[in-house]
Amino acid sequence: MAMQQSMTPLSSIFKCPCSRLSFAHSLCNTAPSVFFRSRGQAGGGATRGVTTCAVGVPAKNWTAGVNTPKEWQWTPHREPRRPGEKRKKIPMPRPKKERVLLRPPMDDTRLAEKLLNSPQLTLTSFPLLSSCLPPAPLNQWDEAWMEEYLLEAKDALGLAGFEAEEGIPGAQLDNLLYLAFQHPDSTRGKRAPYVRNGHTRLAFLGEYVLELGMTEMVLQIFPREMTGSLRERVFGLINKKILPTWLHSASMDRLVYPDGDWETVRWNDKVKPCKSVFYALIAAVYLTLGMPEVFRVLFEVFGFDVDAPECQPKPRGNFEDVDHLSSELDGERLTWQDIAYYQAPEGALFSEPRLFRACVPPGMHRFRNNLWEAESLPVVKKALGYPQFVRDDNPEVTAARNIELDLGLQLCFLHPSTYKTEHPRFCYERLEYLGSKVQDVIMAEKILLKYLDAPGQWIEERHRKILLNRVCGLYLRNLKLHYHIVYSDERHEVFAKARKLRNFATTGVSQALHGLGYTVYGRPEVRRLMFRVMNFEQLESPIE
Repeated sequence: MAMQQSMTPLSSIFKCPCSRLSFAHSLCNTAPSVFFRSRGQAGGGATRGVTTCAVGVPAKNWTAGVNTPKEWQWTPHREPRRPGEKRKKIPMPRPKKERVLLRPPMDDTRLAEKLLNSPQLTLTSFPLLSSCLPPAPLNQWDEAWMEEYLLEAKDALGLAGFEAEEGIPGAQLDNLLYLAFQHPDSTRGKRAPYVRNGHTRLAFLGEYVLELGMTEMVLQIFPREMTGSLRERVFGLINKKILPTWLHSASMDRLVYPDGDWETVRWNDKVKPCKSVFYALIAAVYLTLGMPEVFRVLFEVFGFDVDAPECQPKPRGNFEDVDHLSSELDGERLTWQDIAYYQAPEGALFSEPRLFRACVPPGMHRFRNNLWEAESLPVVKKALGYPQFVRDDNPEVTAARNIELDLGLQLCFLHPSTYKTEHPRFCYERLEYLGSKVQDVIMAEKILLKYLDAPGQWIEERHRKILLNRVCGLYLRNLKLHYHIVYSDERHEVFAKARKLRNFATTGVSQALHGLGYTVYGRPEVRRLMFRVMNFEQLESPIE
């Protein structure tokens, strides 16, 4: 009873008279255990200086009274927890998953018949074109749409009188134009999965083909501008918010919404279908008629204008470019016809000579016989397998190409922090801009050929994971080539403290190498660098 004598009266704790404190009769019959913490012993926070009092009653000896709340009553099947025992977790009810009845697998005869009747196996001589065809033959509903709207679509594109013979890519123009207008929100796109998948695959390829074509154009039309200004010009022409305007100006709004819902549909709801249709149209024309026809459709049908007010770059403090230009780029500005119908002269040093001159300035010859060329260039050429063999009638042409290749490789490893303030084009930025678009197209074609039955959404996700910026830099670092990048002294100190900042530089060098290989040797060289040298599809990639 010494404990009860030392207890503080409840009336002094709660600051109220004793008559207001009462307990049930069953609680008063037991011997309670009282624990309290006096003022000044509590921890910090909002509870400092507050006296806490608790009354504990043995559970097994306690009997419920008449006025005892129901939740206080003890039941035999609910035993108290033992000291140290964890509280049992009550599982929350989960929503039931809907059961999906799978179709039984097809037998060998039906599977073989389906594969042999697939339009994708009809054009073995044009694998990329055949991979973008629908996996199943078109039925009468598809032919009904083509009979009603196809002539109008070809008339809007300026191809009303176009007729192609069998056995050439142009013979598939009608089928690809039909797929181009069947966006996922259309009637056939909702009901026919093979039509929807064919459309999404076309749109997936058309996006990267359009970006590559616009990149090559602005690099040659504006040879002195910085890459930031060039990106803004391209964005002003092909951003998703302006694509519905291009389709409406070409009188293709009725083909996107055949039921006449163009005016009733909200603008935000038009953006996604119009973007998908626009990209699919570019891919259809590219696969059947080639890149020159794509430029004609863009500038004559849709009315692209690089001098439009919305395509002008933001004013910025550009550095003064005092270096010379190539004779092909100096003088009058090139037009889109000059770029679309350009053919390299016979005996040219490169696969894309004018594009090479637009990215590699002639003033790079001042870097010949320097320290980097003596120490780092042999290591880089050995790792990349340069120079590649090209059959030339004149050995002087081969020697001149190898000299230009060495200068291009040195430019690929020249960080903008070194000479950009004095010579804006003496860095890898223009080659990086071109190489990023080239590798997008090459990887898109590779995935389309590899996964014939995959929808466009899955292919796009696969493409994005393989070409992540950090992953592209990792491929270069695996070759131990990042040690040969030339930085300024200030940038070198920053990179020494923060290693992750170097990832942007390694990614830029990797993409610049692809741009250089594209201009010197063509697309086959980019495929060799991506899939044999750097192994872009390696199984132990961090994205898997």
